[in-house]
Amino acid sequence: MMGSGLEMAIALVFGYLCGTIPFGLLLTKAAGLGDIRTIGSGNIGATNVLRTGNKKVAALTLLLDALKGTVPAALMGWLYGPEAGVLGGLAAFFGHLFPMWLGFKGGKGVATSIGVLFGLFWPLGVTFLAVWIAMALMFRISSLSALTASLLSPFAAWALGRGDLILPAVIMGAAIFVTHRANIARLLRGEEPRIGRSKTA
Repeated sequence: MMGSGLEMAIALVFGYLCGTIPFGLLLTKAAGLGDIRTIGSGNIGATNVLRTGNKKVAALTLLLDALKGTVPAALMGWLYGPEAGVLGGLAAFFGHLFPMWLGFKGGKGVATSIGVLFGLFWPLGVTFLAVWIAMALMFRISSLSALTASLLSPFAAWALGRGDLILPAVIMGAAIFVTHRANIARLLRGEEPRIGRSKTA
């Protein structure tokens, strides 16, 4: 059943505020690693945090960026119904991409999208993660792994019998392709760095 207008508004605001928490920036500063926006790609996500050389901070960033998608998707869905869960999850995803605290310049959305999928329907999140890991093991290119998993996630939603999640998967996947447009250009030129190597290596 569709939730009320107030419930949808709560899901939207709560999700967005969760998504805007810049864990990568906060954790790197707390660890004395400086401002992550001045390192590597300038991105606040876990992949760029890894370029500081601190794997623990990068792993924690990855986990928290995922959880800020999982929590609103799962909590709003539990409180107000599946539509509110989808809205809360998408709001968190776009909050990560466009955080008002950082001039609407956020991360690329991969970890948060995985978290949203886990919050909405955990088998879909597992499928996305499995594709990402398989591609990363084969090619050792983070962006290629993310793009492939994003491309396949709507088909996975259909295959898993969750047609209601095809559109959210398409929306997040399309946004991830947009945020990775520079990565796509480097992939086409054969210049995209591999996992474990610096951007300038």
